[in-house]
Formats: sequence, C-alpha cells, structure tokens
Amino acid sequence: MDDHLALCVHKLEKQLTHLTTLTQLLDSELELLAAKKGDGLKELAREKLTLLHSIQSLDKELSGFDKALFSQPDAVNLTSNIENLLIECKQKNDVNAQAAHQANLSVRELKEILIGAPSSVTYDQDGAVVSRNSELVKNLKA
Repeated sequence: MDDHLALCVHKLEKQLTHLTTLTQLLDSELELLAAKKGDGLKELAREKLTLLHSIQSLDKELSGFDKALFSQPDAVNLTSNIENLLIECKQKNDVNAQAAHQANLSVRELKEILIGAPSSVTYDQDGAVVSRNSELVKNLKA
C-alpha cells in the first residue's frame, strides 16, 4: 500500500505542477489578448493544448487508484490544492474567453466602419429598424 500511496502522491504532485503551469499560461494569454498580439496566442494555444492533454492523461491514471489512498494525509492536502487550482483555472479561462469575445467584437465593428456598413442601428417610433449610413467612409478611395 505504501508503494501505491507514494506513486499516487507523485502523480498528484505532477498534476499540481501542470495546473500551476496552466494558471501561468492563462495569465500570459490574458496579457496577449489585452495587448492584441495574435501571433503569440497561436503558440500559447499549442502549449495549452499539450498541457491539457497531459492533465487529462494524469486524471485518467489517478482515477485508477484506490479511493482510500486519497484520504491519506499526504494526498488530502495535494488534492485540496489541485481542486483550488482547477477552480482558479476555470475562472481565468472564463475571463480570457470574455476578453477574446470583446476583442472579436471590436475588430468586427472596426471592419464594418471601414467597409461602410451602417454605423448605427436604432428604432423609429413604430419600432422599425432604422440604419444610419456612416459618413466616415463615404468619400474614401482606397
């Protein structure tokens, strides 16, 4: 049982390391999103996918251990830290998804302005949609 516990603790420590690295990658991802640096996002996404694959593999390996091992004092603290990091990663990922969505909306709005799409859509007294043409690009010759 001690060998199984030692192996379980080793895998939990490895999982903790992977999740710590993932939190750092998520922080870097948010910085790149805020700075609008798409080039760095591609490489970061590859790193993140590789790391997520490793985390999933370790999860599968850990699920094969006897559940009683996880109630041992050495494993309880690690498991708690892992659960906290998982929550933190989810929150960071949600923030990053929202930041990416906002960046996408900004790019779309800029594109519409540049191609001359209506810049404002409002409603008249009867509730019908009224679009106003953008004066910005009317006489633009590119």
